[in-house]
Amino acid sequence: MIMHPAIIALFAGSAIVGFMILYAACHGIGILRHWDLRSGSELQLRLERRTYLISTMMSCAFCFQIFSLFLFIYTADNLSRLLVGAMCGAGSLNANCYGYPALLFKILNFILGGVWLIVNYTDNMAPDYPMIRKKYFFLLLIVPCIAVEIFLQGAYFLNLDANIITSCCGSIFSGDGKGVGSVFTSIPVAPVKASFYLLAIVSAVSGVLFCLRGKAVAGIIFSLASILGFIVSLAALISFISTYYYQLPTHHCPFCILQREYWYVGYVLYLCLSLGVLSGASAGLLMFARGVESLKDILPSIQKRLVLISLVSQLLFLIVSAWPMIFTDFKLVS
Repeated sequence: MIMHPAIIALFAGSAIVGFMILYAACHGIGILRHWDLRSGSELQLRLERRTYLISTMMSCAFCFQIFSLFLFIYTADNLSRLLVGAMCGAGSLNANCYGYPALLFKILNFILGGVWLIVNYTDNMAPDYPMIRKKYFFLLLIVPCIAVEIFLQGAYFLNLDANIITSCCGSIFSGDGKGVGSVFTSIPVAPVKASFYLLAIVSAVSGVLFCLRGKAVAGIIFSLASILGFIVSLAALISFISTYYYQLPTHHCPFCILQREYWYVGYVLYLCLSLGVLSGASAGLLMFARGVESLKDILPSIQKRLVLISLVSQLLFLIVSAWPMIFTDFKLVS
């Protein structure tokens, strides 16, 4: 099982990313300690050249992190054919105690890595690199998260045993169960629906207002709504959205929609969710740089592009989610 091509790719990629992150962190400490743009010393010139190298390395590393999240999900779903009792990725990840924590850290690092890339891009647009210390301090905070992810991913794959019976998604995401999945399925549908659509409206209104008027308050509200909307959308996906695709009121699995019989629609939904929260959170984080003189002409356009990307992603998620609700005869009655 360990010789599965996707597992080898994940191991190799994680080793390379780990080396890049460690290298960047070591030199990032030097930048935090000695960076002084007003100095013309040889050390400062070396640091400036090194920032270009580190930026390129981190761009490659975090781009792989973004890709590896979906590769990990695909691999877990694919491994269900080899594990007794598993019907999809839900059962595969439940095969040992490392699967779901590894997935959670991959999602976290997807968001953190994406935000760092956006902050780095914005900082590099200014001639004086006004956020260089902040972004390298942020990078140092990401390092332990990446390390934990690499450990959990390795522990998950190395401890897989095809002879151990795992749970199927029907028991994991059952209202009668005891796990986290059961918590989502046991929540009444009505409040989840109300929260889902309310946050969508708040995001749309605040996002449009920010794009038209550029008000900081609207941008912060939009960013918070995007982050909360990401969490609520995941809950809604389990609670009621997935049931419309399955045409079964008792089937709440968020992994089966990744399979061919459901047109791989899960990948579209998760990609839209990921882009929505990543760009929305980044737009809000960049609000703290609005007072920087060298960014005052650059920042508004970057933020507006991020908000537009987030709005389009959220709209696509709503359209794909609502499609079976509108165009099928299945109706979910609470």
